[in-house]
Amino acid sequence: MASAHIAHIAIYKLNIPLHEPFVISLETITHAENILIRIVAEDGTEGYGECSPYRRIAGETQESAAAVAPLLAKTLLGRDARSVQTAVRAMDQAIAGNRCIKSAFDLALYDLAARLHGIPLYQYLGGENKKPLRTDMTVSMLAPDAMAQSALRFKAAGFDAIKLKLGGGLPIDVSRVQAVREAVGPDIQLRVDANQAWDTATALQVLRQIAPYHIQYCEQPIAATQYLDLAYLRRQSPIPIMADESLFDHQDAVRLIRLEACDLFNIKLSKAGGIAHSTRIAHIADGAGLQCQVGCFSESRIGMSALAHFALAHDCIRHFDLDAPLMLSHDPVIGGISYHPGGQVTVPDTPGIGAVPDRAFVQDLPLVAALG
Repeated sequence: MASAHIAHIAIYKLNIPLHEPFVISLETITHAENILIRIVAEDGTEGYGECSPYRRIAGETQESAAAVAPLLAKTLLGRDARSVQTAVRAMDQAIAGNRCIKSAFDLALYDLAARLHGIPLYQYLGGENKKPLRTDMTVSMLAPDAMAQSALRFKAAGFDAIKLKLGGGLPIDVSRVQAVREAVGPDIQLRVDANQAWDTATALQVLRQIAPYHIQYCEQPIAATQYLDLAYLRRQSPIPIMADESLFDHQDAVRLIRLEACDLFNIKLSKAGGIAHSTRIAHIADGAGLQCQVGCFSESRIGMSALAHFALAHDCIRHFDLDAPLMLSHDPVIGGISYHPGGQVTVPDTPGIGAVPDRAFVQDLPLVAALG
């Protein structure tokens, strides 16, 4: 194999408007404000990674990520690109936290390593391209009638699972769920996500009142740090509880399992710090018999392609929230995962992630730094 040392790293700001504002209990998102990383080995082989900072969840912004990125790039220059775990440890030693921007480098490292080996990322991670992937589609937190209309559009497009963003409490959240269920009928899986909006008492009231509408599970009903209250809520709730903002790393995973605080995990690469750290979470979940969902922020098909490869490598991942690229007004990615009617997602068998940004598009991106 030719030299695999990292020779060059480029960091870009990646901004794409959404088709329409995406409303959750924490904020309203109008643009994906991401970071794109390009890592090049000495032989010219490239790897690409992406992260999507969410200030109200991950505590990072595009600007803060851009400020930290050159430090991480300097840490990686000259390293063997095939030693991904060593490179990830070096980033963690270079600066604490900053998981989101680290995840962009992590994805680029994994993409590059798999390309150097000439195999798809899922195979590099020990998986097979056999598990069917089918994404849900998310409905913004709006008035009940507007949410019902959005859900009907997704049903007409063939999606069999729809996630509803909630967070207003009683009685509005119950009205939202009722309106959507009555609109789409009994055969669509409904999931709800409060993004920490409820207090414990409100959460229990809402969950009990929406249970007759056959809700598959509820993501993060209360504040992320209220682990004991989440455990209480899980014991009382008629609807399974999924930990999202309470789950960033493997230590959170162990804590949640010991407290029996949730029924499922939601793993996001931009939240966990990338594939290396997400793999630790998946192994812990698998050992405890917990099913997982893979989720997203506002990544393009670069980030989502990496996430799909990761999902293929772990049997415990059974639920798929891969809809972020479908919300973007522009798709600047060549290759990568493909979306099909009904939310079916297919993963390419090309080396690495299999997704690269369109070079003409990259030329117009703001360059944060280029090293090496």
